[in-house]
Amino acid sequence: MIELPIIGSLLEAAGTILEKKVLRSKGLDSKNYTTYEFLAIILAMAPFVWLFWNIDSRALTVQNLLIFAFVIIIAVFANLLIFYSLKRENVTEFEPIWLMQYLFVVLLAFAFYPSERNPTLFLLAMAANIALILAHVRKHHLVFDKYILAAFFGSFLFSVELVVSNLILQYYNPFVFYFIRCSFIFLICFIAFRPNGKDLSRKNAWIIFAIGAMWAVYRTIIYYGYQHLGVVITSLLFLLSPVFVFLFAVLYLKEKPDWRQIASTIVIVICVAAAILFKAKYIL
Repeated sequence: MIELPIIGSLLEAAGTILEKKVLRSKGLDSKNYTTYEFLAIILAMAPFVWLFWNIDSRALTVQNLLIFAFVIIIAVFANLLIFYSLKRENVTEFEPIWLMQYLFVVLLAFAFYPSERNPTLFLLAMAANIALILAHVRKHHLVFDKYILAAFFGSFLFSVELVVSNLILQYYNPFVFYFIRCSFIFLICFIAFRPNGKDLSRKNAWIIFAIGAMWAVYRTIIYYGYQHLGVVITSLLFLLSPVFVFLFAVLYLKEKPDWRQIASTIVIVICVAAAILFKAKYIL
């Protein structure tokens, strides 16, 4: 079961690299891209959603529907901020800030869910997340421009969305939950931005479809991990994503991570390995 979040972190890394490749295209607005990507996600999921369709009647109470509506609205703003940032920032600069969502998730989950208050896993998750933050330090201060700030606030909103989602995930199959979430986000973005597709080449359309399929599997794994492993351990395992991102960015985008990013990656790998060993021992 632990291997699923590791696979998810690989998908997250690959998806981020491909997103950056598409967003580099001249004339492709980040708002339109948001609409295209959510269309791709629901098209990739639609043929299979009936196989997993399972919604508990308790999901339809007024309180839980309001929680879901809150999740959708927060997710719209989070995605718009993230794509605005990713279009203009290098992946190796963007990724540590994007992954701060897991720091926020760990802190929020530890604060609001008593079942997530395992001190060992919490400290390992905090150490890995702090290593990511320190990787972004330059001459004793954080280098933040408006695009990095957009990524920062987008990451925080994603963390709020994920922690709040955990309140109602038990009433849905994870695949179905993500499909419904993305369908509403697509409708909101389409109504708001009305993209006509003229800024999208056929090649990029196929890449976006592949990205949509990746995100469908990625988010389903996150939700599954929350349900069966816990929020903190799942978030820590997904911090392996920078390891894959740095590798992909160097090999595919020809970017050059500095020694801080390399050092933070080593710390993350050590923390993840320790958490896996601890979890295995704890289960046994």
